[in-house]
Amino acid sequence: MKKTFRFNSISEFHSFCNLPNPEHPLISLIDYSKVNYPTDDTELKWIQNFYSIGLKRNINAKFNYGQQEYDFDSGVLCFVSPLQFLKLEINPDVEVEPTGWLLVIHPDFLWNTSLVSKLKSYDFFSYQTKEALFLSDKEEQVIIDIFKNIEKEYQSNIDKFTQELIVAQVELLLIYSERFYERQFFTRKKSSHELLERFEQVLSQYFENGNLLENGIPSVKSIAEKMNISPNYLGTLLRIHTQQNTQQHIQNKLIDSAKERLSTTSLSVSEIAYELGFEHPQSFSKLFKQKTNQSPLEFRKLFN
Repeated sequence: MKKTFRFNSISEFHSFCNLPNPEHPLISLIDYSKVNYPTDDTELKWIQNFYSIGLKRNINAKFNYGQQEYDFDSGVLCFVSPLQFLKLEINPDVEVEPTGWLLVIHPDFLWNTSLVSKLKSYDFFSYQTKEALFLSDKEEQVIIDIFKNIEKEYQSNIDKFTQELIVAQVELLLIYSERFYERQFFTRKKSSHELLERFEQVLSQYFENGNLLENGIPSVKSIAEKMNISPNYLGTLLRIHTQQNTQQHIQNKLIDSAKERLSTTSLSVSEIAYELGFEHPQSFSKLFKQKTNQSPLEFRKLFN
């Protein structure tokens, strides 16, 4: 079994890549053209204890986390959170000069800053690699300029303003990334609409095949796994195109199924709740009233 490397510090990662020691212990901008992994293995696996934001181009490898993979043959931006499992599959038969940048930030650098809590609001840190951000040339230059501003700041004489100025640039980077992702959700319409159709198909199949009775109400994670995308990516896609998140769509489907049973069968409210995957009828009645402003029995009376 291949060894899984673990990098607790940016210095350890620099050393692994045969790079000089980082100029700042908690943040570094790495030039991909200078990376030289110290092994002839075609597969590398690691876990890193820091954030990374990579702008990669012309990489002779497939970059995975989880079971997903992405071929970097154009400029794309990827985001990785601490403690994610990463795998790099190198193709020795492809001779290209890898280019791009990797911004690595240790969580300790962000300690006691506003960005600690804000990072959780950026869903793309939990996207899969294949859900990377495709950049236009103009967008790519915006990102590179911010990278270089960050590098320039930590290469200068560090003073009491250094951290604040770098954090401001990182936040600017994330805001631009969020803007570019929203653009991507709309400009890649074919891909987005195919995923929306697939979501409706998966959700309908779940409800129509008796899975509710056997497995209970589907989770956001289970639906996303069937679609082979990350829960956060699915949530963002739905929110942008439908103004509702995944959980709301699941609940709406539950209510539609409940309305059908209430209006066309003589099943009791408890039996309907059980068929729809609820452990307790009270939970079903509460959700139904919340969504319709009527109790299940009040709704049924409309059809009697």
